[in-house]
Amino acid sequence: MAEDWNTQIITEFRANGGRVGGPFEGAPMVLLHHRGRRSGRDAVTPLMYMADEQDPDGLVYLFASKAGAPAHPDWYHNLTAAGQATVERGSETYPVTVAEVTGEQRDRVYAEQARRYPGFAEYEQKASGFRTIPVLALRRA
Repeated sequence: MAEDWNTQIITEFRANGGRVGGPFEGAPMVLLHHRGRRSGRDAVTPLMYMADEQDPDGLVYLFASKAGAPAHPDWYHNLTAAGQATVERGSETYPVTVAEVTGEQRDRVYAEQARRYPGFAEYEQKASGFRTIPVLALRRA
């Protein structure tokens, strides 16, 4: 089911220059291309992101929320293992390097995303006691 959902979002994203409707209408979205660290299979995952205010064209943040589930999403493990990926943002596709954001900077970036999109505050509350939701910085390579 999740694959069908993602496939619909990916199709809509590509047909509309990076914009989608439904629950993600108006939200900044990327398509994250990554390779399974164990399977070796290529995957594309649609995700919300937040652009860095100091470098909006070169640096974006991703949030491994998995809607507050107790485990990190597979794409998070794939990115941290590889240290690189490719993103589609708008009508542009480009390679990125991946770094985990930690400590005070992670907390600041996550809090801003939760302020902009309150669902992220709910995810953090659901994950409380299980895990801290990781924030990844993707910089244009």
